[in-house]
Amino acid sequence: MHDPSHRQGSAALSTAEDAALISEVTQLCARLIRFDTSNYGAGDSRGEREAAEWTAELLSDSGYEPVVLESAPRRASTVVRIPGEDRDAPALLVHGHLDVVPAERADWSFDPFCGEISDGVILGRGALDMKDMDAMMLAVARSWARRGVRPPRDVVMAFVADEEDTGELGAGFLTDRHPDLFEGVTTAIGESGGYSVHLPDASRLYPIAVGERGSAWMDLTARGTAGHGSRPGADNAVTTLAATLAALAAHRWPVRTVPAVAALLEGLSAHLGITVDPADPASLAQLGEAAKLVEATVANTLNPTMLKAGYKHNVIPSEATAGVDGRILPGAEEDFFATVDALLGKKVARSFHSFAAPVFADHESREFAAMAAALRRADPEALVLPFIMSGGTDAKAFARLGIQCYGFGPGLTPPGFDAWRYVHGVDEQVLVSSLEFGVRVLEDFLRTDPLVLRTER
Repeated sequence: MHDPSHRQGSAALSTAEDAALISEVTQLCARLIRFDTSNYGAGDSRGEREAAEWTAELLSDSGYEPVVLESAPRRASTVVRIPGEDRDAPALLVHGHLDVVPAERADWSFDPFCGEISDGVILGRGALDMKDMDAMMLAVARSWARRGVRPPRDVVMAFVADEEDTGELGAGFLTDRHPDLFEGVTTAIGESGGYSVHLPDASRLYPIAVGERGSAWMDLTARGTAGHGSRPGADNAVTTLAATLAALAAHRWPVRTVPAVAALLEGLSAHLGITVDPADPASLAQLGEAAKLVEATVANTLNPTMLKAGYKHNVIPSEATAGVDGRILPGAEEDFFATVDALLGKKVARSFHSFAAPVFADHESREFAAMAAALRRADPEALVLPFIMSGGTDAKAFARLGIQCYGFGPGLTPPGFDAWRYVHGVDEQVLVSSLEFGVRVLEDFLRTDPLVLRTER
């Protein structure tokens, strides 16, 4: 059993410093939201340069030496290395993205970029995805500067562009063109994990992401014989593609329980005193909110998302195309593509719009134990278990450097607060109380020396 009080860098926060940290994280989150950093995809974005420069200015004012790097005009990211007490120890990366998905003003009950603080809530696009984490990172760094704190190891903080598209103009650019910024980094933490999930017995689960399904965004192309729409068309590209998409949508991917998902199911089953069959939706429903952590990560998936064909009602086109979104479990790539190719047949070709392989990290590592310990210090009743993300984050880019990536953006919300309703949704908002919990846990974890922690289950 490790010593849960072993934290380096300075003494615990004083009451005054804790109050300053809480006040600042709230104001920083609100201000970040007011930057319209909407990412429309295909290289079309706004506001990232302004947000990156503002972030760098705050860090510079605190005595750090951040760098702002542009991958394309106005597509900027900020990176800073905070020197640790042991410069030879393996370094840690903390990353968050500055861009957000677009928001349609007419659908919202308030200005999506108002950044207003009202009745214990901060309103606006990015409040949960993920300017709350960006604000926590900034608040911790600035608190350390005020107090003269050095973390036990180097901590690299990256505030990046383009995560809401392919990431290649943000984390991808940084890892490909500036890998020296991450020299010595062995572990990273980023979005999606460490937040509260309320279980049917009223207890609280804090899942930590230890992996992500891979993403295969593909273009499918069927070719046929062009002709007049009034004549029989035996070789019609549209009907060929439609039949292929129907076959792909109807395919039932086999259940595969990868080790992290197995650990999640075993931990929940033991905690709740139930037996769960991951292949049975009704059985998964016993997990309540936690079922969402499992249902999309027990199999590969593929969904048609776009269609394009023809230019006139009375012309049979020679070509029809579709966009599909494939998601692949760790270790399942070969089976995924073999299945897709078999369903496509000979008349439909596929090409990649983008591809990112699955990533995974060790859920029995000392780093995982350190995150779990920080959560339990803040919430002694916390149940902490690993999970696999159904989607993807910038972890895929940082993993290319051999970095072990975890999803750890802590937060605590009450029962009934459906965060996933707001992420990429309408009227996005974050609770101030969740920010307060999260920034304390993050600061605690970052001051913990992971080399002295022993794995704790």
